[in-house]
Amino acid sequence: MKKVLLIIAMLSPLFNYAQDKKPIPKSFDLVVGTYTTGTSKGIMVYRFYTQSGKLAYLSQIDGVTNPSYLTISKNNKFIYAVNEVTKGEVSAFSFDAKTGKIDFINKQSSLGADPCYIAVDKAQKNVFVANYSSGQVAVLPVNKDGSLGNGIETVRNEEGKGPNKERQEGPHAHMSILSPDEKYLFYNDLGTDRINIYRYRAGKASPLTDPTFVSVTPGEGPRHLEYSLDKKHVYLATEMGSNVFVFDYDNGKFKQKQVITLLPDGFTGKTAAAAIHLSPDGRFLYVSNRLETNEIICYAVNQETGGLTFVSRQPTYGKNPRDFAIDPWGNYLVVANQGSDSMFVFKIDQNTGKLTQTGIKIDIGNPVCLKFTAAE
Repeated sequence: MKKVLLIIAMLSPLFNYAQDKKPIPKSFDLVVGTYTTGTSKGIMVYRFYTQSGKLAYLSQIDGVTNPSYLTISKNNKFIYAVNEVTKGEVSAFSFDAKTGKIDFINKQSSLGADPCYIAVDKAQKNVFVANYSSGQVAVLPVNKDGSLGNGIETVRNEEGKGPNKERQEGPHAHMSILSPDEKYLFYNDLGTDRINIYRYRAGKASPLTDPTFVSVTPGEGPRHLEYSLDKKHVYLATEMGSNVFVFDYDNGKFKQKQVITLLPDGFTGKTAAAAIHLSPDGRFLYVSNRLETNEIICYAVNQETGGLTFVSRQPTYGKNPRDFAIDPWGNYLVVANQGSDSMFVFKIDQNTGKLTQTGIKIDIGNPVCLKFTAAE
């Protein structure tokens, strides 16, 4: 019975397409956010071909300052991106997935400094922005035409700091993400070693209420988190500790059950964990690590307990792999090497989770955020 359930989980994307009576797509769009302090000028779109793993340039929109993180609306018609600057802003764009064309709609203040993460709810009522330097999360409403309204709420840890005096002198919000059922908003605070938890009520004037939090080991620096396929477990990558924390999750409550390192045995160099993503079939978890490691680590996920077991580590052939994305069919992984102005495509062995180099490389200035979406 367990084997049958596992096979169903692995094939669920195929079942979804069959139910929709749509053929398996031959391509997807890959939307890339960048820093514009170098050669890049904004957001770029590539066509990704599922059979070969090849990427072809489609379009870009210039004049967008530091769109270092972005999100795409559920209906695939709008892109929302942070503008990571001291006087933080958030920009809204219309998106034509067939052509890759992006058009600017409007922008608003992020109500903080250096926004680094953005998410949008499924109903497209609000976006949630994590302002890193000023430490707060802001809520901005989404209008019917996809434009953004003025911010309606901010939340912040008014107290707290960590043991690292250089990086944890105060709150630093690093991720703002909704729970799978969208009843809660979680935001990771690198500066105070917390996952902050708020009840989310979309229709309220102040939609975030009932704050609480879960703490991790002091000095870890929570960065990004990911959910297991069954939504019963949460995986948290800590930037400063270079660990993955595993939690059992139920209705806004976290219970820590495992901590597993990203580092090789005996390694004492400098590292900084970055992105964390689950394979589409839920069997493997991948995490990127930067600075002196520059690799992607793969873990096998126990389908009953959610626990992790180390599988492999793969060099990214570049510096500072800030983000990566796994194609929706789980065959390829694309990594963004921020420090060496490149993207590389790796083949995923779906039986073992291991990565192998394809030789496909894209030269691109300061890539830092990758999002796959339907090319239609």
